[in-house]
Amino acid sequence: MFRSRTPIWAALALLGSLLVVPPAQAAAADLTITDFETDGLPPGVTAWGNDGPSTPVLTVEPGADRPGAPAANRVLKSVYDVSQWGGWSHDLTATQDWSPYEGFSFWVNGSGSGQRIFFEVKDGGGGAGSSELFESSFTDDSAGWRQVKVPFADFVRRADYQPGGAPADGELDLDAMWGYSMRLPTASGTLLWDDVQVYGTAPPRPTRLATDRPVYPVDENGSVRVRVSVTTATGEPLPADLAVGYRTGEGTATPGEDYTAVEGTLTFPAGTTSGSTRSFTVRTRGDSTAEAAETIPIVLSGTGTRPPAENPAIVINAHGLPYLDARRPVKQRVADLLGRMTLDEKVGQMTQAERGALASPNDIAAYRLGSLLSGGGSMPATNTPAAWADMIDGFQLRARQTRLQIPLIYGVDAVHGHNNVVGATIFPHNVGLGATRDPELVERTGEITAREVKATGIPWNFSPCLCVSRDDRWGRAYESFSEDPALVTRMATIIDGLQDNGVLATAKHYVGDGGTTFGSSTTGDYTIDQGVTEGSRAQLEAIHLTPFVEAVRRGVASVMPSFSSVDHGQGPTKMHAHRELITDVLKDRLGFKGLVISDWQAIDQIPGDYPSDVRVSVNAGLDMIMVPNAYPAFVSTLKAEVEAGRVPLARVDDAVARILTQKFRLGLFERPYADRSRIADVGSPAHRAVARTAAARSQVLLKNEGGLLPLRRDAKVYVAGSNADDIGNQSGGWTITWQGSSGPITPGTTILSAIRSRASAVTYSRDASAPLPGHDVGVVVVGETPYAEGFGDVGRQGRTLELSAADRAAIDRVCGAMKCVVLVVSGRPLLLGDLSRVPALVAAWLPGTEGAGVTDPLFGAVPYTGRLPFTWFRTVEQLPINVGDAAYDPLFPYGWGLRTDRGRDRLKAVRDRLASGDGASKAAAAALSVALTGPNWNTDGTVRDARAVLGALRAATALLERSKTDTFAQGDAVVSVARDLAQATGKRPDLQARADQKLAAGDLGEAVDLLAQSAR
Repeated sequence: MFRSRTPIWAALALLGSLLVVPPAQAAAADLTITDFETDGLPPGVTAWGNDGPSTPVLTVEPGADRPGAPAANRVLKSVYDVSQWGGWSHDLTATQDWSPYEGFSFWVNGSGSGQRIFFEVKDGGGGAGSSELFESSFTDDSAGWRQVKVPFADFVRRADYQPGGAPADGELDLDAMWGYSMRLPTASGTLLWDDVQVYGTAPPRPTRLATDRPVYPVDENGSVRVRVSVTTATGEPLPADLAVGYRTGEGTATPGEDYTAVEGTLTFPAGTTSGSTRSFTVRTRGDSTAEAAETIPIVLSGTGTRPPAENPAIVINAHGLPYLDARRPVKQRVADLLGRMTLDEKVGQMTQAERGALASPNDIAAYRLGSLLSGGGSMPATNTPAAWADMIDGFQLRARQTRLQIPLIYGVDAVHGHNNVVGATIFPHNVGLGATRDPELVERTGEITAREVKATGIPWNFSPCLCVSRDDRWGRAYESFSEDPALVTRMATIIDGLQDNGVLATAKHYVGDGGTTFGSSTTGDYTIDQGVTEGSRAQLEAIHLTPFVEAVRRGVASVMPSFSSVDHGQGPTKMHAHRELITDVLKDRLGFKGLVISDWQAIDQIPGDYPSDVRVSVNAGLDMIMVPNAYPAFVSTLKAEVEAGRVPLARVDDAVARILTQKFRLGLFERPYADRSRIADVGSPAHRAVARTAAARSQVLLKNEGGLLPLRRDAKVYVAGSNADDIGNQSGGWTITWQGSSGPITPGTTILSAIRSRASAVTYSRDASAPLPGHDVGVVVVGETPYAEGFGDVGRQGRTLELSAADRAAIDRVCGAMKCVVLVVSGRPLLLGDLSRVPALVAAWLPGTEGAGVTDPLFGAVPYTGRLPFTWFRTVEQLPINVGDAAYDPLFPYGWGLRTDRGRDRLKAVRDRLASGDGASKAAAAALSVALTGPNWNTDGTVRDARAVLGALRAATALLERSKTDTFAQGDAVVSVARDLAQATGKRPDLQARADQKLAAGDLGEAVDLLAQSAR
């Protein structure tokens, strides 16, 4: 409960209301933020941890023994067993103004463990989950109750983590506070807490000084106008005259030689509006000497003022050096720049930090960082395309302070569109793209993703995932195009879509992450993610390495190793430590010339201490390390390892050369800032139209008894189910935040709204509780809620592959009352149960923001054409189940997908296209003309004479295998008619699955043969 010691707020406390101190009110008495005089936890108090066991158990208990406490006092008890991280928070539903107070205090009953315990306050931003975090700590060095009191002046910005969307000004403003957190130590224990307060009266807050830019790059013989602003703590005009002194300080530039030193005073009279500016000018000089960049610090001062949090600086740009000459070959520029670099600069280039972990933006220059990234959900405080561009341009500006002015390369996980950005185009996840069987469309999704990513200033995408997922229990299954390496290899076209449009692609996760054994993970309570891939070396190469061979052939710029391990019988080896697979195979045998980037903090999982982690990973062949938080420790550790000779300097030079090569190829030295000309295209109707097409082609029609689909537009439709009206659910994980979330998290079209735009009459009842009579057909949209990575592992905290009880009940109610179609919105096959009363069934996967793509085939605007990229299991006991298994009895086989277009029309269209190809294609067209003879077909476009048609198809595919102009889409269309026949019989699912596998591998004739056998 929240209460104040002052009578005016006592009534509010009794009502359990939040206290908000008016900004102008002086802190006459301590303000209680949280007390525990409740039967249960106060609203907003929650526990959290990296896994279930690490999440502390919180209870409210009697606590009269606290000094000064009343007899009926109650306290919070936290019992914890933290393996990685855990603690508890009080998140407020509305901000409180703590600026009138001196500091933060609470009572704690410790055990004398000697452990250091951190706590933090949440400052500003759009909510408790997107606030800037400032921390302090105490040591549990005595048993019993004690009061911890820390002045706000002693809090520092948390350096190891900041949430996505948090402000990044580094200032503890205190006027819009969202609460606090207590971070428990990595240990077991019990702590009691009580009476969390802000206390005392704040000292007078000085006027802030700021410049309009933190860094002012300028060429020789140029000038810089520096604008200085003054901002009062209350926002009121200046109460008295203010004189602000300015001068140029001592940097690497020489006054009188490189620039003209200046010094003076800017006067702001009493009554000046807060935020007003005055300016002064600094002029640089020139000579004919080629030079590295030189800095001129700007020093501001004034009585009763606070200078900028970071000292601004003027930078005279590097000039005349060979590596700056864009006319020279990239290899020559790399050699010149590498030869000028110190060890500190080289180590900095190998370091990638998370943007939210920067203790100060100036650390970009101080540590000579080569790269920054946004992890899942790490975003600017205002999540718009323009704000992203502003943020990244600001980071690039800091890199201009470095001696050699090497630009940053910024990376992001844009795994199904620019999925961190609200309003961006969100495509189906890879599982859905695999269902399209359309490499050209997949390439187009890469192109649009690149255009949207690049418009916000980002040149590097940690995508695509070329994993071959072999177990539906894996929480990353939806990131895989297929269980079949041949199909995953086909979809590597997305690399071209990204890189041909100016964004580096990353093939991940090298190698075997989709083949880990269930139960082998040792990460938290994950069950399969980050586990061990067991089996022979031949199996690893045949199944998991194949797509990476194709990625290298296509010139992929970067490769990311997997968190997982491989074990060929000699014990598991972490991929980040696997020199043989990274250096000997990837770089040497396959000839990969790009850079190898680690996964998130992955080197920390290598056995041994931190210096060993750094040494082993870099020597294994990693070129850049995604630290992502402890960048100072990584920089100092790698430097020490090199100086000690444990990491050869030649290995460092190779890594840095690979990094610089990509930066030069991207043109970052000439164009480091965002090209904002395409910002308006982010989430544009044209881009969303492609996403809609991808969603439509990803739909897999599993069952269609009586030809129920497509639905009539004049039908009266009853819609139910948990995923009918939820953009977050249909988009899945890696959408706006890492794990994704339910609800209207970004603009788009839900499946329900798309149905309403098509059908003449629609009734919606999520739980199917609305009256059922009077409708022609029901559409029940069921499936999963969002998750990412190990959080989606089956067996983690009770997760299963079963539909929820509510979804199952909705199916039973609707399908028991009328004809119905069930749409399954999920990242993988699910256990569907009894389908006897379900005449039509569609695998909708995770279609993204364009729900109209789901309803386009549902109502016949386009045909159903998608096919299963994964075997749909019959029972969970069958898992893992994959095409080619000796025992193969699925509910629906790999490659299954009923179509609603006419086979004869399909064959005519492909014949006409083949007729304009080379000789082999023209001959194939002639063979198809034989197949298209009238007597071979029924009036509804289905095959009458299967033997004649299959014989002609076999002849045509034999010719197409020799054609140089035939495309995969054309061969796929020819084989699809044979698949129609096989699926009509429902026999030999193993042969049907193998046929689709052969088709993906390019063996068209063998695919037709297998389907013909199945159709007998």
